[in-house]
Amino acid sequence: MASQGEKSPMNTPIRTRNLPRLITALLGIGTLTAALLLMPIAGDGATLADKRKPGLYWTFESDKGKISCKLFEAEAPATVHTMVGLAEGTISYVHPETKQVERKKFFDGLTFHRVIPDVMIQGGDLLGTGFGHPEGPGFPYKSEIAGSLKFDTPGRLAMANTGPDKNDTQFFITEAPYPAFDKKYTIWGQCENVDVVKAIARVPRGTGDRPLTPVHIQRVVIERVGTAPADAPESAPPDAPAK
Repeated sequence: MASQGEKSPMNTPIRTRNLPRLITALLGIGTLTAALLLMPIAGDGATLADKRKPGLYWTFESDKGKISCKLFEAEAPATVHTMVGLAEGTISYVHPETKQVERKKFFDGLTFHRVIPDVMIQGGDLLGTGFGHPEGPGFPYKSEIAGSLKFDTPGRLAMANTGPDKNDTQFFITEAPYPAFDKKYTIWGQCENVDVVKAIARVPRGTGDRPLTPVHIQRVVIERVGTAPADAPESAPPDAPAK
């Protein structure tokens, strides 16, 4: 209890000479508050600004994490067109077992069926065995070997095949440079998150380098950064042929 003549903190008058300093402080608080209100809020997995270079991106969302890849549209146009069309469900194929025509988001739910530490992980097989090659018009399709691209860096996204011009849906991602692959397989993207590739490559495996516990591709996400070209593969009509 304050004695008579004393001022409690709540009753202390504001001295006139302190007014400019107080006003400045209040204005500063107001500016900070306004800035916070205007600042965009990042959602789950979102960033305040997409700092990726313009281009087409493919992200694997797997049991072990995400693997994001920038696609080489100029160097492997037919491959990118086909794989993106399969991922988005705009390209049909004949199922190798049922012989039925299907068109759906091809890679969602498939597995990485072959893993080799220090080399690569492989996926994109309908049956999860390495022998589930799709049939029908457009399969298999040609290899696109660009002289400017080599297996000289980790994270290369490439097509698996059974020989020249025998590409279908199976792909692999390297976890280290591997020059022995040069000029044999179409390179159609460069992936980040190589730590996820390494984690998948090191799961326990059995015969044929097949994981004992399946590692699933939960889904594939296709994103365009920047302006899409007129012939963008992600906007092609259903079953449009690759150019």
